[in-house]
Amino acid sequence: MTNKYPLIEYQPLDVIKKYQEVRLCETMEYLNAKSPFYSKMFNDNHIDIEKIKTIESLQEIPFTEKKDLQLYNEDFICVQKEKIIDYITTSGTLGDPVTFACSEKDLQRLAYNEKISFICAGLRPGNIMQLMTTIDKRFMAGLAYFLGIRDLGASIIRVGNGIPELQWDTIRRIKPDTILCVPSFILRLIQYAEEHGIDYKNSTIRRIIGIGEGLRDQNFNLNLLGKKIKEKWDVQLFATYSSTEMSATFPECEYGCGGHHHPELIIVEIIGENDAPVKDGEVGEVVITTLGVETMPLLRFRTGDMASIHTEPCRCGRKSFRISPLVGRKNNMIKLKGTTLYPPAIFDVLDNTEYVENYVVYIDYNSTGTDEVLVKIGLRHTPEFDVVKELKDRFRARIRVAPEIEITPAEIIQKINFPATSRKPVKLIDNRK
Repeated sequence: MTNKYPLIEYQPLDVIKKYQEVRLCETMEYLNAKSPFYSKMFNDNHIDIEKIKTIESLQEIPFTEKKDLQLYNEDFICVQKEKIIDYITTSGTLGDPVTFACSEKDLQRLAYNEKISFICAGLRPGNIMQLMTTIDKRFMAGLAYFLGIRDLGASIIRVGNGIPELQWDTIRRIKPDTILCVPSFILRLIQYAEEHGIDYKNSTIRRIIGIGEGLRDQNFNLNLLGKKIKEKWDVQLFATYSSTEMSATFPECEYGCGGHHHPELIIVEIIGENDAPVKDGEVGEVVITTLGVETMPLLRFRTGDMASIHTEPCRCGRKSFRISPLVGRKNNMIKLKGTTLYPPAIFDVLDNTEYVENYVVYIDYNSTGTDEVLVKIGLRHTPEFDVVKELKDRFRARIRVAPEIEITPAEIIQKINFPATSRKPVKLIDNRK
């Protein structure tokens, strides 16, 4: 298998753009013919799809928002019901979950997406991956990972999330070289290993692929969570960015300079406050148009994620653009005591505090209608100093302002972090919605 796969990612940006515009025209024709939602949108807004032939001309089309998927879900389906193979739902990070349906062609596309994403992270036939995420609970990604590794010709161990004892027993028995999981779970794995005398540093694990949480800052250096893992365990760390709506992944390569774009699967726009495109390198909202999705394709869907794109070629040889680590979610932006910030900045401080076992961040409006933030933390041990004062000082040093802090039993926070119905750790509860 050639390392330069797929070839389109190694082409100049102008070649990639022309390729995507051909695929865009195909997508517009498909949506007009097959999608009740989009054919109505085109008609209501007097949009001539024959004039939508360039990436720039997409700006003539209204955005699709999550509320559209919630209110008119079945109108997005472009195939007969008997063609649907799998039903999944989003995780509900930004509100009520949304149902998505996949045909056989869509599942093959998901497999291809993960295959080329794993190749980007250095996997090849013969590698063994331990999957520490659920493959059930209507979770698209867990199934996609399995299909992608199968398509790649590597091996996968479907252990599921949690249960450090079972994870380490599996590592001992089957000797995988790669872990795929939510990065903060790695710290629990390390803690369990240290408490039970497991020589994790000399295990067979050489690579960790993280989902759902960032590992790098906007300069592509390891963030506080990434540093904490790397200091304990000298393995390769890869972050990914993805969502159910995208049906695509932005994976890091070995150089860790952002998530690589798969041009054959998705068109990306970065939109500013005025809903116009921002310059390369500037932060804006990620807006996506899927390519090659059969059942529920999306056109100009607002993800709510804030990021930037970088167009200089990567050292790995790929010339498709790279997307930065997420700055945060647009709907979760906080204005705390005059300072604008996103929840990941709060997470970074807490993840780098040795005595913090776990936490949950609450955002609400106060009596004057402005944002207030309460952080409930569980302690790993009780320091001799004033924890609340020390932690507030840490926040002021890092983000200039300090939220309210409340000490809560770690076992209570553990139940909040990992509710039975959630597929991802719950670290943020935003009551402003």
